[in-house]
Amino acid sequence: MFPTPSCNQEEPDVSTLKDGTALYEVERRARYGERPGFRITELQIGPTQEIPWHAHHQAQDTFYVMAGEIRLSLRNPDEELPLGRGAIFAVLPGRPHRVTNGGDASATFLVIQDGDYDYIPQG
Repeated sequence: MFPTPSCNQEEPDVSTLKDGTALYEVERRARYGERPGFRITELQIGPTQEIPWHAHHQAQDTFYVMAGEIRLSLRNPDEELPLGRGAIFAVLPGRPHRVTNGGDASATFLVIQDGDYDYIPQG
């Protein structure tokens, strides 16, 4: 007979994650460079996909749109920014943000992250 797993297993603490990529799906993800305190990632999201609300303690996210359009939602203060091909925008550390597809086709963009990376989910 197999042992019965305990029902009292604790949920992992997701208040701060070292890497939040498992929390959301994208059409494509490619990491082009990474070293301590810096990384460059290309993401492609479909029309209904998003990178949910989150923030970073020390990392700045800089977005560069390669194709399509993304919508960058920000808090503190609240802003909604449509970013099309060639647009660049930097989100300072600590500022909550969310990325959605701003069009009806896939959107491809680079995220350049400078600073010690963590992922803090926001409600």
